[in-house]
Amino acid sequence: MVTRPDNTEREILDVLIVGAGISGIDAAYRIREKNPDITYRIVDKRDRIGGTWDLFRYPGVRSDSDILTLSFPFRPWTGERMMAEGGEIRDYLTETAAETGIDKHIDFGVTVTAADFDTATDMWTVTTEETSTTTEESSATTQETSTTTYRARFLYLCTGYYRYDTAYRPEFVGAQDFPGTVVHPQFWPADLDHRGKRVVVIGSGATAITLVPALAPDAEHVTMLQRSPSYLLPTAWREPTSLALRRILPDRWTLPILRWRNTIVTTGIYLACRRFPNAARKVLRRIAVRSLPAGYDVDTHFNPRYRPWDERLCITPDGDFYAAISRGDADVVTDQIERFTPTGIRLASGRDIDADIIVTATGLDLVAFGGTRLSIDSVEVKPHDRFAYRGYMLDGVPNFAWSVGYTNASWTLRVDITSRAVADLIAYMRAKGFRRATPTTGNEVLPERLLWNLESGYIKRAAQTLPKASDRAPWVVRHNPILDAIDSRRHDVTESMDFTS
Repeated sequence: MVTRPDNTEREILDVLIVGAGISGIDAAYRIREKNPDITYRIVDKRDRIGGTWDLFRYPGVRSDSDILTLSFPFRPWTGERMMAEGGEIRDYLTETAAETGIDKHIDFGVTVTAADFDTATDMWTVTTEETSTTTEESSATTQETSTTTYRARFLYLCTGYYRYDTAYRPEFVGAQDFPGTVVHPQFWPADLDHRGKRVVVIGSGATAITLVPALAPDAEHVTMLQRSPSYLLPTAWREPTSLALRRILPDRWTLPILRWRNTIVTTGIYLACRRFPNAARKVLRRIAVRSLPAGYDVDTHFNPRYRPWDERLCITPDGDFYAAISRGDADVVTDQIERFTPTGIRLASGRDIDADIIVTATGLDLVAFGGTRLSIDSVEVKPHDRFAYRGYMLDGVPNFAWSVGYTNASWTLRVDITSRAVADLIAYMRAKGFRRATPTTGNEVLPERLLWNLESGYIKRAAQTLPKASDRAPWVVRHNPILDAIDSRRHDVTESMDFTS
């Protein structure tokens, strides 16, 4: 790899958006909608639009929330199914960017490493690395990396909340003794052939619940090996009421109605689980009993110790996970791993599970701001030292926003609220001639809360690296898209905000 200096002269942008997935496309649309003459660029380390939906390519990858709320309000999903596969979502994002002209403002292959705000100029200087590959006449390929800078008045990070280049992988004793294939879903090889193979999927989260029924029809057998169970909620790929309504009324009426209906239903299920956990546990257990063969040990494999929505509920479309078990194509083992062996995995109970392929669906590696190092006048900004303003800005950090979605509802519901708010703030600053907007606690001592209120392992591991929340507005980070949508229509962009001309 050859490193070359930056020789590129770039214009000063009004807004630099980092990330060309759902959040970045939504951000660009909303900011231009409110500020038609604004100058902006999107940069993304990948070579295609899609973000998560370009990165994850494991068998069966799909949305874990309904596609009507995951799609953009300004370009609703028109397909008939309630959920969509990963490739379909990426195509949808690509088409949306092309139709709106956003694709002409994207720089691919650009990795943001650091961003510094200069209070003398009220400008962000964003340091990036761009990698290009050249093929010589000898057929040898050379990668060249250049360090490039962007300058922008406002920085908007739409990088999600986990690392793209690494994943969470526990250390397994004896891993070097296993001669088969070990793969993490985040880095699924395109040429991995699981047909006729014995597959063990380690994990019990949404990824594992998706993988097992996708692998089972062609594999010799699939075993999901979990340390502890998760709650599963069957939903329909196609919902008859929605299809009937769309046959009667035009999409311009029905799609917004269905979007709100699905938002209300999803939020209602979440709130009911939190308010009546024992009743919710009984309902979910009853669903498992009815979906599995008579006498199946539901209480060992599908009755978690924690309450519903202490961790995320896992969606199983048309109950496909339960169906794979009922057919005998897959099974679930609840136990601890003692070590990997030359033939598979040995459990703490002494049992051995034979495997040709082991899938470590063990979770994500969370990181704030996509790993970008933030600073103000060259002084580092540590995310956990800051409170999150309305969940998308940081106290004491000027002209900066971060877009993340809900953990208990569709990702897009929150990022669209965030992008509308950022667009309003930028429009207000431009109208008033302000060069700087900085959220401030006013030196008030605030009670500290976690940014996300889930007990999931991947959130616990990253708790000390993420910004903080509180129980006082505007530092509260709610998990209720209905209340957030109502508040977003009446919030004051000047609340707890310092402006500089």
